[in-house]
Amino acid sequence: MKSAIKIKRNKAALRVHRTRIRIKGTATCPRLSVKRSLKHIYAQLIDDVASRTLISASDAQIEKKGKPLEVAQEVGKTLASRAKAAGIERAVFDRGQYRYHGRVAALAQGAREAGLQI
Repeated sequence: MKSAIKIKRNKAALRVHRTRIRIKGTATCPRLSVKRSLKHIYAQLIDDVASRTLISASDAQIEKKGKPLEVAQEVGKTLASRAKAAGIERAVFDRGQYRYHGRVAALAQGAREAGLQI
């Protein structure tokens, strides 16, 4: 009998596969990938053709502290401003295994507010 942790990880991997099979990032329109843990949130712009990370941002890199939704929104704004400086205007949002809700949605909203087209 499989343990509950293995079943949970398998289901998460299936969700990731289901979302990423439709999404491909390029140099002009990279994939905005989100990683969320209980305490932190991370975001990357990834070029899947060249298999490299173009830009990254996390809550450890921003000075603003506060509620988790506000911090996630600031991470999105930081990522979008770095993308603008690198000449990236558009991105494809990859929520991974997470629902588009809460901190994940706040990060996307912050990136949109800073001018990144998702």
